[in-house]
Amino acid sequence: MDYTINIFLRRKWTDARFRFNSTHYNLTEISIDPHRYGDIWSPDLFFTNEKQARFHAITTPNHMIRINGDGQVFFSSRITLTAQCPMHLDKFPMDTQTCQLVLESFAYTTDIIQFHWSQEEKEEQKQINLSQFNLINTSHHERVKSYKSGDVQRNFTRLIMEFVLERDYKYFIIQTYIPSILIVSLSWVGFWISYDSVPARITLGLLTVLTLTTQSYSILQTLPRVSYVKAIDVWMSTCLIFVFLALLEFVLVNTSHRKITRRSIKGNAQLPRKANSAKEDDENHRIWRYNEIRASTVDKCARAFFPLAFLIFIIIYVSVYTAMSDVKYPHD
Repeated sequence: MDYTINIFLRRKWTDARFRFNSTHYNLTEISIDPHRYGDIWSPDLFFTNEKQARFHAITTPNHMIRINGDGQVFFSSRITLTAQCPMHLDKFPMDTQTCQLVLESFAYTTDIIQFHWSQEEKEEQKQINLSQFNLINTSHHERVKSYKSGDVQRNFTRLIMEFVLERDYKYFIIQTYIPSILIVSLSWVGFWISYDSVPARITLGLLTVLTLTTQSYSILQTLPRVSYVKAIDVWMSTCLIFVFLALLEFVLVNTSHRKITRRSIKGNAQLPRKANSAKEDDENHRIWRYNEIRASTVDKCARAFFPLAFLIFIIIYVSVYTAMSDVKYPHD
């Protein structure tokens, strides 16, 4: 998992070789041609979690180099880079992610060079809204990273910038949660359809199962493949279970009704022929009426049980995942 960011990398250091008499030349600072940026020594800064990066060169190399009389060099470059960001999707889509941009010296240890965040460059944080995330906070850290090369332990300056991104789940409410709730609710319509309307109830049950399966598959296609269960997985799986149980309820009711009916017909067929008259008709009608009331009672119970159980699930689901704390990515 990664993110792409467009930044202005501004560095400032002092190089005694660039000192000049600003009074003599009547200059407070001089500007260097951006095409000559490779001719000036600069700290060997690199991004440790970078996957790919590039400088901008339209319409000219996007570098600004200024040197004042004290030999202080100000070097600004525009960079677009893609960096790694280990995300924890347990609460997706109600998650908050912490991504980092890590800078470090490549070859110079802390004995030679040290990096620090410029206090004067820090600006007041403004909330930035992205397509799926809201940038709610940023923070800066300075660390010393130790590497062991053979028997020698070397320390390097490390700068860390953290972005706290809160996912905007309103999109998923509209595109995922509401449609799945409607599909599950549609499966309950079968409880109001007569149990002997087999084609109608079977078609309704299979249609809702297939629709929910297709929706779940399309959602998973847009997410990274991870080995743990996400909040959206729990939601879609439970919705599928409710739809399947609604179909199973009809199958059980219809099967039970047919078994009892066949048993009664078989019993009446074993009676003497002359006895199979009005008494037989009354018995068949009584059994048929009993089966109808029994099936109707099961459907009536299902009309109340399924919505109530689904409502309880929604309350538990929202309560658990909003109370669950996000997994934070610790900085070194």
